[in-house]
Amino acid sequence: MRKFKTESKNLLDLMINSIYTNREIFLRELISNASDAVDKLYFKSLTDTSVQLTKDQLGIDVSFDKDARTITVSDNGIGMTQEDLDRNLGTIAHSDSMAFKQENAEQQGDDVDIIGQFGVGFYSAFMVAKSVRVVSKAYGSDQAWAWESDGVEGYTIEEAQREGNGTDIILTLKDNTDEENFDQFLSEYGLKDLIKRYSNYVRYPVRMEVSKSRQKPKPEDAGDDYKPEYEQYTEVETINSMVPIWKRSKSDVQQEEYSEFYKQTFHDFTDPAATFSIHAEGALSYDALLFIPGRAPYDLYSKDYKKGLELYSSNVLIMEKCEDLLPDHYNFVRGVVDSQDLTLNISRETLQQNNQLRAIARKVEKKITSELKKMLKNDRAGYEKFFENFGRGLEYGIYTSYGMLKDELAELLLFYSAKEQKLVTLDEYLETMPADQKSIYYAAGDSIDRLAKLPIVNTVLGRGYDVLLCTKDVDEFCFQSMMNYGPEPEKDAEGKDIEGTGPKDLKNVASGDLDFATEDEKKEAEAAEKDNEALLKAMKEHLGDAITKVAVSTRLTDAPSAVTTEGPVSLEMERLMSQMPEGMGEVKSQRVLELNAKHPVFEVLKGAQEAGDADKVNLYTDILYNQALIVEGMPIADPVAYANAVTKLMA
Repeated sequence: MRKFKTESKNLLDLMINSIYTNREIFLRELISNASDAVDKLYFKSLTDTSVQLTKDQLGIDVSFDKDARTITVSDNGIGMTQEDLDRNLGTIAHSDSMAFKQENAEQQGDDVDIIGQFGVGFYSAFMVAKSVRVVSKAYGSDQAWAWESDGVEGYTIEEAQREGNGTDIILTLKDNTDEENFDQFLSEYGLKDLIKRYSNYVRYPVRMEVSKSRQKPKPEDAGDDYKPEYEQYTEVETINSMVPIWKRSKSDVQQEEYSEFYKQTFHDFTDPAATFSIHAEGALSYDALLFIPGRAPYDLYSKDYKKGLELYSSNVLIMEKCEDLLPDHYNFVRGVVDSQDLTLNISRETLQQNNQLRAIARKVEKKITSELKKMLKNDRAGYEKFFENFGRGLEYGIYTSYGMLKDELAELLLFYSAKEQKLVTLDEYLETMPADQKSIYYAAGDSIDRLAKLPIVNTVLGRGYDVLLCTKDVDEFCFQSMMNYGPEPEKDAEGKDIEGTGPKDLKNVASGDLDFATEDEKKEAEAAEKDNEALLKAMKEHLGDAITKVAVSTRLTDAPSAVTTEGPVSLEMERLMSQMPEGMGEVKSQRVLELNAKHPVFEVLKGAQEAGDADKVNLYTDILYNQALIVEGMPIADPVAYANAVTKLMA
């Protein structure tokens, strides 16, 4: 027995048990090696006129014997001599494919695509096999050789018999244990699944003998009661697709083919809303085929959802979901990225250089943004459906980036316009703004119908200004992160900003001072507050810490009262955070009870205060405050007490 040519026992154990995390990739590695062997022979045929063969003569065969517990991967490629077997399989981490790739770098074209890099993929076979036998015959040689090892100490090489050039790798699988079931690889379905999943786009046919069923011919003397009979038979079938759809010319692929690929690959029954591709050449060459789903996955916003694109290297699947290729705000995008230039780690399960991945990710992100802008412009109905499914994620991207992604994502957002009664973009909102409007106004709550009825919303609409009605839980957080929106200020002849131009502040109509009031209206409110100072103080003392202050409103018209807020936390934000775990519910808004001094109820309050009827003042205070909260969609502290107060008033 020959010993492995390294400090080998420990290193081999590392190869078998530590480098790879997924046992089922063994077949991927063996098929990739077989593909390289076939590629080398094909390359030889292109450079050596004595080698007479065509590409369609080359291929890879996979078979299994359940009784013998063997899996065999065979190719008719370049094959190996005795010396090749000793060098390539007896020296761990020696990559003949990598050496070949480097030696022939200038001569290789698109017709040759060597996959192997490290020379360790072969040893993944020992994750599932208790022994491996390799029978190989080099092209042009008369003698075949067999390499055999149990993956422990060493290996043997002896003469063998093989009809033609190429290599057979025969794995004798390990016995099942309580923890491991190796029988899963000894089935037609199991092997077909692995081939399709990991090696579907290997450029040479991967063939298997598969079982099929067919109807027997109907006997000539069969009567009317004849029932069709079926028989089982076997047939060699090409399992893999070979040419990936993303490498075919766009002009040769119909949208129906893209849609079918999407549905089969990503297990969706609906057609994608959009399909687009990237083809990049240069220092880092790659292809990408991307899809925007037609519907949101049920678990999109759950903690278990995992984003990512399928990552291929030289048509071989490396990662089913490469998270680094997508930003969180585009986590809904599905697709594949394929590059032969990626620097993989030794197991080909992860990447060594994140710079390469980041470069691809940046291009992918820009492409998605560009395609969404096209959809918004050219297919408004389709885009509105898209935004219904995935718009929350775009807003979340702005919020989590503290507004840094505003320039990239804000123009893709849609909000319901109270004036137009349809979805509009922020740019469309700006286009219809009156010249005297100072801010972009919005209201946040749980339903459009309720928001449209808010007194303050109707006040703003009455002044000719539109209000965006926001019902997603992230809307207001997004707006606070953005702070403002619009083009840069225009400049005068001296280069100074022209007043009234530039970005507009985003302002919640229920928060802070909207600055609508005229000077006369402000003076009138100030006078009402001064004249009724004792009343406002009594109402504040009765409500206690529930509110920050009681004030005379300059914006209420028909309603007797409203609850507004001061500071960054609105009522809607308070409501949302109260539903969150980990103490977020302790975040409270600074509430202000605003009173309409022109409403008849205010006169009743004044009368009660002047008459010294504190009970009546308190009763009206409770009712006005709770009514205002109900209108805002906020819970009230004591519904029973509120009902009793209303009943007392009615009696």
